[in-house]
Amino acid sequence: MTAYAEEKSIQDLERTWMDEVIGLATTSVKNGGGPFGALIARGGEIVAIGNNNVTSHLDPTAHGEVSAIRAACQKLGTFSLEGSVLVTSCEPCPMCLSSALWARVDQIIFAADRDDAAVAGFDDRKFYDLFEKQPAELWPMVIRRVDMPNRTAPFDAWLAKSDRIDY
Repeated sequence: MTAYAEEKSIQDLERTWMDEVIGLATTSVKNGGGPFGALIARGGEIVAIGNNNVTSHLDPTAHGEVSAIRAACQKLGTFSLEGSVLVTSCEPCPMCLSSALWARVDQIIFAADRDDAAVAGFDDRKFYDLFEKQPAELWPMVIRRVDMPNRTAPFDAWLAKSDRIDY
């Protein structure tokens, strides 16, 4: 396989994963959770998935990314997710980013960003400001956005939900 074909294959896999987490986040809203979904992949395979259950579990740490990290660690029987990628429907909040750092995730990719989240009522920018002091090149992992046309689908479902619990 040529380097171009390998990169194209990786991009296709990332888009497939991204569609998976966007669908998971949208389904989460329909099932009473928040509009966030995540997965952990290693070696090209999905290890675990997670979605936001903050209000349904009355747990402010039950974010999609944290749920996926917890599930992956349990499945793999380790606290280290070295060699893994965290794929998430939205840019990780500082807590989820910290969790990924502690888990030693190699890479994070996300679709919607903090501004998309703010439009849907999830404005964590004051928390992000605490982390903005360090330039991205000093972070021990790659963090990048994947442009997805359906990136706001979970937030659209959230905003359309009449019985949502805002937080």
